[in-house]
Amino acid sequence: MGDVRAFHAGGVRLVYEADGPEGGPAVVLLHALGENRGSWARVAAALAADGWRTYALDLRGHGGSDHPGDYPFEAMRDDVLALLDGLGLGEVTLVAHSAGTFVAALVAMDRPAAVRRMVLEEGPLPYPADPPRPVPTGPFPEPVDFDWRVVAAVARQRNAPAALHLEGLAEITAPTLLVAGGPSSHVPQDQLAQVAALIPGARLTTIEAGHMVHDERPAEFLAVLRAFLAEDEDEDEDRDSGQAPGAGPAARG
Repeated sequence: MGDVRAFHAGGVRLVYEADGPEGGPAVVLLHALGENRGSWARVAAALAADGWRTYALDLRGHGGSDHPGDYPFEAMRDDVLALLDGLGLGEVTLVAHSAGTFVAALVAMDRPAAVRRMVLEEGPLPYPADPPRPVPTGPFPEPVDFDWRVVAAVARQRNAPAALHLEGLAEITAPTLLVAGGPSSHVPQDQLAQVAALIPGARLTTIEAGHMVHDERPAEFLAVLRAFLAEDEDEDEDRDSGQAPGAGPAARG
């Protein structure tokens, strides 16, 4: 288990869980709609064991964070930026799932120098939902661990996404990996491929697990994630040795 802490952003109390060695390279984990920081428990533990310092955030309206009733993706982006500023994290890797990928992408657009690498699992989809997503008008009959108004806000944003969500993809400078879940996912896989094509230099890989890739196929997800993060370490070694990134023996051979 990590260390659970709280901070405030614009008057909203937000909770996150930190794990791994102090001073290790930082990874911020952003969950899906209706989930919470616990959805990343296995991934966070594995990365912490590898020497990464992980920060799994409860997005506003979820888990232990406040339920302010205001849930635009841009507000969630500002919450993440407040976390980075509050902890003095100059540069991080973002790993996000589903609705969390919108937040991660907006952070990468707004503050490119802060995002070293980015992994986007099953999102974002900056196109109008077809068919439109239903917008709930009241609480759910069963108890849930999140504010039902988040579902309404996300549905409205998916039905009529802001132009920035699509146009801003071309402004992302961080090396980016999109992880798709294959044909059993409800997410249109052709749209994920379109997003990958719009982010400069981004790559798309498929793990046929449906929408919940890191839950259903954790070993395969971690293998892909670790390989992507290892590329960053290789580039650091190339820079330290005076070579151009990617110019080592493997790249030449």
